[in-house]
Amino acid sequence: MVQKVKNRWLIAASAVGIHISIGSVYAWSNFTTPLTEQFGWSAKQVQLTFSLAILFLGLSAAFLGHFVEKYGPRKSGLLAAAFFGVGIFGSGFAVNMGSLPLLYVFYGVLGGIGLGLGYIAPVSTLVKWFPDRRGLATGLAIMGFGFAAAISSPIMDSLINSVGTASTFYILGIAYFVVMVASSLYLEKPPVDWAPKGFKEKVASGKSKFKQDLSQLTANEAIKTPRFYYLWLMLFINVTCGIAILSAAKPLAVESIGLTVTEAAALVGVLGIFNGLGRIGWASISDYIGRTNTYTTFFVLQIVLFAVLPNTEQVLLFQVMLAIVYTCYGGGFSSIPAYIGDLFGTKQLGAIHGYILTAWAAAGLAGPMFAAWMKDTTGSYAASLTFFAGLFVIALIISMVIRKDIKKLQDKNEANAKNGVIASKNFASS
Repeated sequence: MVQKVKNRWLIAASAVGIHISIGSVYAWSNFTTPLTEQFGWSAKQVQLTFSLAILFLGLSAAFLGHFVEKYGPRKSGLLAAAFFGVGIFGSGFAVNMGSLPLLYVFYGVLGGIGLGLGYIAPVSTLVKWFPDRRGLATGLAIMGFGFAAAISSPIMDSLINSVGTASTFYILGIAYFVVMVASSLYLEKPPVDWAPKGFKEKVASGKSKFKQDLSQLTANEAIKTPRFYYLWLMLFINVTCGIAILSAAKPLAVESIGLTVTEAAALVGVLGIFNGLGRIGWASISDYIGRTNTYTTFFVLQIVLFAVLPNTEQVLLFQVMLAIVYTCYGGGFSSIPAYIGDLFGTKQLGAIHGYILTAWAAAGLAGPMFAAWMKDTTGSYAASLTFFAGLFVIALIISMVIRKDIKKLQDKNEANAKNGVIASKNFASS
């Protein structure tokens, strides 16, 4: 009996469905003003809800990565839907109770766990369905996460104004649960040794260039290698600096180029589109120039941009540079799963991806806090940008060091392959 293989593009669409749902966390700011006005909570107290969600995203991705590998993407997606759906729906209950701690538990903890599990489950699966275009596939899904705020923000605003904050949480909780369940039910790992039609033939004939993964490691084996920590540090620096810009873009635009608050808010909305475009754009480019070259490009660009931004007063140039920074920020997220597959293989990619994403959780706390501290200390965000330019120099050095590690492993693999051929010839002639 011939096994029916699912359509990999529908698998990708399912992944996008999950990411568009969980990516709505980036539109949290829609709830800030209504909650502060309704209950008198400070902006800092309300903002902590979002910070907790990002923290638990990273933690759950790390701890539940093995769950994804053991039980597969469908069960993982359904569990993510349960956590995220209950988290959002329960936030409405917390609002009705007027309880900030309950809001932290539902949105921050439960919603955050759903975020982490929902983030890694479809991405690790897509890498296996697209051996020929890993970057494009993961970029598609993670682009959904980046664009989610642009889609959900106006819906949230409309619902809050028409039915109130609590009912908005109830409606969104049910809607996200339904979309995530429907998307998860189609998710599935490809059959063993599966490849796209004609792919193996093209590789064998040399018509398609295909680089074998450098290794096939478990998550526990991967964390014992230097290149795991090189990847972690590169992602941490890219996200720390990028998320600091995201958190301070509005006041930075007002300070540096004299935009009004309204104009700066509009600029931030437009820049969010570049965050999403960077996810699909850079990930697709990485399929052609390689993941290491892509990250090196991120760092070279941002060393220059972060150094020049504080001294730029020309409005259009300032906006263009910020847009490029936003694409690099998004591209860092979308390129990392394919990079993990290249270096560690797909044996436990979901678990390794989960471990790597702890860099996001750490950066989510470090970046905005440091930028705010520099603002309070110096009276301007400019000094923090100069510091971040220095961090990108360190990241650039790491991107050079990892090349040596990769080359060493490639040479070892080639030697092993050569010895294997010689051994098989000797065995055949004996």
